[in-house]
Amino acid sequence: MTLTLRVLAPDQSVFDDTADEIILPSTTGLLGVLPGHISMVTAIDFGVLRVLKNGNWDSIALTGGFAEVESNEVTVLVNKAEMGKNIDSAKAEAELEQAKNQLNQTKDQKTSPEKIKAQETLNKAKAWFLASKSD
Repeated sequence: MTLTLRVLAPDQSVFDDTADEIILPSTTGLLGVLPGHISMVTAIDFGVLRVLKNGNWDSIALTGGFAEVESNEVTVLVNKAEMGKNIDSAKAEAELEQAKNQLNQTKDQKTSPEKIKAQETLNKAKAWFLASKSD
């Protein structure tokens, strides 16, 4: 028995295929989904979705959104997603370093729109970097 996984962003369908196992980056931590999983809806955080198919793991970088599990079908709706194998690893690493520097420039600010945006940029950069290294 397998799962059907669909990963959808506003501008594209990133993944639409079967999978043996899925690991979702939910806002409460990593969530594993196997065939027969109970129905549920969960919030998705910035992170890497992992897909096991035929003994091989693939990675998909995600930004925030939602996932629904229903009758062995998993639908992930996110703001942005990209297959790890399509991400330029060197570019992702450079963007991660730039995001770290940007956040460091706001370290003296307790809470500000700039600091919140810098943290969000760092979270996205981390997801893309990790996804690029996973494949």
